[in-house]
Amino acid sequence: MPNRTLALFFDYGGTLDADGIPWKEHFEAVYRSLGVAIEREKFDRAFYDADDRLTEEGLDRHTLNEMLDDQVGRVLSNLGIDDAQLKDRVVQAFRGDTLRKVEENKRVLERLKKNYRLGVISNFYGNLPAVCNELGLGDLLDVVVDSRRIGHIKPSREIFEAALKGVGVRPEEAVMVGDSYKRDMLGARAMGMPHVLLAAKGSGTPPTPCCPGDRVIHRLADLLEHY
Repeated sequence: MPNRTLALFFDYGGTLDADGIPWKEHFEAVYRSLGVAIEREKFDRAFYDADDRLTEEGLDRHTLNEMLDDQVGRVLSNLGIDDAQLKDRVVQAFRGDTLRKVEENKRVLERLKKNYRLGVISNFYGNLPAVCNELGLGDLLDVVVDSRRIGHIKPSREIFEAALKGVGVRPEEAVMVGDSYKRDMLGARAMGMPHVLLAAKGSGTPPTPCCPGDRVIHRLADLLEHY
């Protein structure tokens, strides 16, 4: 008899705040929409350096806007760009995208909450619970696991185990939904946890499922057809 699904876990960045678009690609699109042409390799280095430093230092008390302001400021500094107005425009554009998508996806979570325990598992900066509360997701989530707070990052077993413990289910009774093949899909597979890949529409080569028969969706709302 198949195991009954009792819990659904979600990544945050690129999943709850954007349908399958990771932060780096999302930020890069925002910069380009504002007329900032940057070599991809140079932007990648600037982004990942900022991300690594924020992860190391932590942003435990930062609001969404403060976090974005810090992140964008560091990326621009790494790129050698000193433009306060540009920084504000990037922050507000990204924040606007986030608010719109989270509001849309909140309605999906509200429907799923009627039948499942819900949680977030994310590599983050220590302020994920605060950000989820700020975005109005807190009451919908039974557990929020922030990598910096527990000292482990996806795809490590420990971060998934913390989420499972938080909702009191076994790996086979939960489903991981995320946009990262390496962090979300392979991490869940190693736990024996079913998984669903969220891949942006029009992203080029069709995504390859992690395991035969895995579901691939293009909007979070597509989950409602299966759960």
